[in-house]
This record gives sequence, structure tokens and C-alpha cells, in this order.
Amino acid sequence: MDKGECVPDHRGTLPGRGAYVHPALHCLDLAVRRRAFPRSFKAPGPLDTAALREHIEQAAQAAPQ
Repeated sequence: MDKGECVPDHRGTLPGRGAYVHPALHCLDLAVRRRAFPRSFKAPGPLDTAALREHIEQAAQAAPQ
């Protein structure tokens, strides 16, 4: 995990601030568009959400339909 990167924290044990986003791609896209993560984490600029996007995509594929 690098600075400036949003990653899923399954157990809630990673150090630092946390933020909740509903595990749906449209919710993630909305949070990114509204710059919710930098505000939540008090970060100065855009954050990399690739790992979080990958996690949500995998969860969506694994979910029964």
C-alpha cells in the first residue's frame, strides 16, 4: 500500500483513517467524481482507487445473481 492509494480494509485493522463506500461500482464512481476520498482522508490531491475498484468488481462477479 502506497501513500495516495485507496485499498479495501476487510478487517478494519489497517493504520490511518478509514472511509466507507457502498460496494457497488456506481457508488465508487460517484465518490471519485465528488472527490469524497481526498476529503475523507484529508489528502491534498486525487487518490488511486484502482485496488478498490478491482475489489468491488471481483465481489460483484462472485455475488449470486
